[in-house]
Amino acid sequence: MSTTIRLSRAGTKKRPYYRIVVTNSRSPRDSKFIEKIGTYEPLLADDNQKRVTINTERAKHWLSVGAQLSDRVHLFFNKAGLVDTKPAFKPVRKSKKDKGGEGEAAAA
Repeated sequence: MSTTIRLSRAGTKKRPYYRIVVTNSRSPRDSKFIEKIGTYEPLLADDNQKRVTINTERAKHWLSVGAQLSDRVHLFFNKAGLVDTKPAFKPVRKSKKDKGGEGEAAAA
């Protein structure tokens, strides 16, 4: 069985809340999980300490057993100092100005 540490969505419509869970890599996103090791609340400010919480002891255990990280969880673990490597992707935030500028540049 291949285990993965990834996000599982909870909360209501327009109010997302995520659990950081250890689960079978083939199971659906919000199905049963093996263990909950943290939370992620994206609506909180970036500098708020409750935005991302991780049980570091359990996270280290699952990493030592060979659990794979999803890209987003890899970013969280990298910031927490649990993983030394950089994630495979680099998230890019686009502002509304950037989206409008692309269309104008393509038309010109």
